Amino acid sequence: MRAGVVFAARPGVEDLAVRAEELGLHSFWVNDTPMVHGDPFVALSLCAKATSRIRLGIGVTSPALRSAPAAASGLASLNALAPGRIICGVGTGNTARRTLGMRPTTAARLEEFTVALQDLCAGRRTEYREGDRVRDIRFLHAGPYVNTADPIEFVVAALLGPKAAGVAGRRGTGLISFGLLDPTAWRALHDTRRHAAQGAAHGLVAHPGSQADSYVVTSLHLLGEGEDPQGDAARDATGHLVLSLLAFAADTAAETPAFADQLGPEAREAVNRLLERRGTTATAPDRHIMLYPNYLGRIAPQDRDLVLPSLLSALALIGTRDELLARIATLERAGVDELLIQPVVDPPAEMAVLAQLLA
Repeated sequence: MRAGVVFAARPGVEDLAVRAEELGLHSFWVNDTPMVHGDPFVALSLCAKATSRIRLGIGVTSPALRSAPAAASGLASLNALAPGRIICGVGTGNTARRTLGMRPTTAARLEEFTVALQDLCAGRRTEYREGDRVRDIRFLHAGPYVNTADPIEFVVAALLGPKAAGVAGRRGTGLISFGLLDPTAWRALHDTRRHAAQGAAHGLVAHPGSQADSYVVTSLHLLGEGEDPQGDAARDATGHLVLSLLAFAADTAAETPAFADQLGPEAREAVNRLLERRGTTATAPDRHIMLYPNYLGRIAPQDRDLVLPSLLSALALIGTRDELLARIATLERAGVDELLIQPVVDPPAEMAVLAQLLA
């Protein structure tokens, strides 16, 4: 299986991209979460100039954050700096919207956005709508300004629901998911994508040579001899995924209580403790301000008790070398093409472990 890494967009991230390329990793991604991290287009511009081989991804942007013309201009500009190396993840904007106190957009709007990006980034006209006004648009400044000749890889963010996977199938794109380590769930997503593709019209692929790969974002900790898989080191390296899930459950507890209920009583209690520690409630209108600071950053020592073993096992890869390779092989058989990790403790060292593990 291929390997890549995901980081928060910030100045200096290009140094990590250079190291990832030196280690032979396949891709380097940054998040598009405006009120939490820096701008991904700025960050990837720095990475594009500092590297020559590694693929560069945005994971993920959304029509609820950016208009299609603005996003396409950023993508095609990156493609001019790093021809053929750009990957664009698109989604409903779940986290990035919730950090603004807003809800994500719809699958229908996501599909319209994906269509427009595919058309524009391949140099084609597309339909652009504002209210009742609809116009055809295309790049008027191609050539030396943006690159529409080399393909950009598009992937749609999907969890367990079939709608996003259906968009991927109809649009001929790949898939990306976060913390989804269940092979059965991956097979279901691939089945949905395949069926949607079979029912779609011909000629929907974004660009000749475009890909439809599957990526899973997780975290990884290789255990030392005799190390406790639920010890502080393992929780510090991977607990940010658990905290992100608990924050989501806390944020949506009032509007979708079924999600928190599915996590079980122990997790529901952890959600309540998280709300109490952050000084907010499940119905406070400003709870997003309290829940999302340091989102996907290294967890604080006082929050280690919130990293429940059951959630850690479900969301992260922790084990000996043989145990990790066995879980990764199972994901590969389920159709996952690339493993993306989010290092937070010692990124260079964690990237080196990943590279050695999958060498």
